[in-house]
Amino acid sequence: MSPLVADILGVMGSVLFIGAFAYANKVEKIDKLLFNAVNLAGAILLLTSLSVHFNLAATILETAWAGIALVGLVKAIRDRRAGVDREGTKG
Repeated sequence: MSPLVADILGVMGSVLFIGAFAYANKVEKIDKLLFNAVNLAGAILLLTSLSVHFNLAATILETAWAGIALVGLVKAIRDRRAGVDREGTKG
């Protein structure tokens, strides 16, 4: 992968993180499925960028971020299937 493509992917991941953070602070009720999916996508894009522009600290951070987002995404999917609403209560 070229350094330019890696930079573009990294910027896209950053935009996703910023968008998810802004969304979480703007809405009354967070859609956990959307929030975690966007965070996971952002982490994957940044990890892809880091495969070209390696930085150990950033790689550790993004790996943890992706793991947390993946766990949250799985929980959000299970909750939706079980009929749990976005606030975590049965509806």
